[in-house]
Amino acid sequence: MQSADICGRMGRSEELSDFQRGTVVGCHMCKKSVREISALLNLPRSTVSAVILKWKRGGITTALPRSGRPHKLKEEDRQVLEKVALENCSPSVEALTAEFQTASGASVSPRTVRRELHEMGFRGRVSRYNKPKGEKAEKKQAAPSQDNAKVDVSRLDLRVGRIISTVQLPETDGLYVEQVDVGETCPRTVVSELAKHIPLDQMQNRMAVLLCNLKPAKTRGVVSQAMVMCARSPDKVEILEPPSGAAPGDRVIFPSFPGEPDKELNPKNKVWEQVLPDLRTSDQCVATYKGAAFEVACKGVCKAQTMSDSEIK
Repeated sequence: MQSADICGRMGRSEELSDFQRGTVVGCHMCKKSVREISALLNLPRSTVSAVILKWKRGGITTALPRSGRPHKLKEEDRQVLEKVALENCSPSVEALTAEFQTASGASVSPRTVRRELHEMGFRGRVSRYNKPKGEKAEKKQAAPSQDNAKVDVSRLDLRVGRIISTVQLPETDGLYVEQVDVGETCPRTVVSELAKHIPLDQMQNRMAVLLCNLKPAKTRGVVSQAMVMCARSPDKVEILEPPSGAAPGDRVIFPSFPGEPDKELNPKNKVWEQVLPDLRTSDQCVATYKGAAFEVACKGVCKAQTMSDSEIK
């Protein structure tokens, strides 16, 4: 768990990062007591207990936002707010705020919602919010574009990642829980069915290829935010290895299949299920889609160690 480094970073007066909270949960899953975790990570027992309780109740380790005037919304949250305002005839800003928080998971005040709507050009009573006819018609025409777009590997958000740490999920014999750096501010939590195939010591501090835009799914109370891509056969599994020099967050691209990935794959459209049959390793163990290699720009291709002509998932 690299406890010495972690202890050096975890001060008692600082708010815990998502990675530090994940470390607390990881120690708890390794059967360590609150007293032991407190001593190991130099944290108050009350803090350790609160993190563990929050994880047990909802599989959540992220910190709630502080009180006070919220920051301006992120662009993706603004898009959700605009959609909620157009589709719901809420009688008040307070009701619209509640609907927006349910749809986005963001925590904001009615004052922030009112300000953001004003900046978007919404005017008048909430129940009568609408966009100019030209914009609304244009948005209606554009909305189905992604759902109806061609289905190929360009829709997948495949990235290079570094598995920082891994623990076995308690009371299971086949599941690992990994903390993975994919080039974002905080590591992602990933649940993988790899414990029967890859020893735990080989799951620490190693590079991998991650599918990052599947809809998050909860497994045994842990929310998995990505998928580790592997070459597979009925009796063997190998994690795909990025080329030398690749860094966490590097995109895996397919020059023959240009395009931007979906922000999140809609399970109803079954994009992943349609792409999956064409993912295989070549006779040289190179990961491919319809013969096109998994490529990291200017750095090389992704490969399995020994498995050729095998399915990838």
